[in-house]
Amino acid sequence: MTSQVDELYGYVQERCLWQFASRTWDRNENIEGVIGKAIDILTEKELTLDTPQDRLFYADAKVMVADFRTRFEWINSVGPAQARDLLHSLRDRLIDIAITQSKNRELNHSLY
Repeated sequence: MTSQVDELYGYVQERCLWQFASRTWDRNENIEGVIGKAIDILTEKELTLDTPQDRLFYADAKVMVADFRTRFEWINSVGPAQARDLLHSLRDRLIDIAITQSKNRELNHSLY
């Protein structure tokens, strides 16, 4: 599973800018939102697109999941539970690297 998360992480690092918002809360919100919608898509859960933000996260997740399915054919054969576990691991790694271990002190600056 680690190599699969590595592949997904490499894709996100290379192609997705939503993880690099300028503040900690914004990065966390984007990561949680996009990964959450991606989980919904991959597990075929009914989507809720009630707010503009829901629709924004869905738009980013839809493109990302389509690319996942094209680039990483193994993702088409995983079950809902494994897809959820993979994306939770991806989310945790993104949060750890983009927020927790970030050396960018502006992320938490009180004047911003």
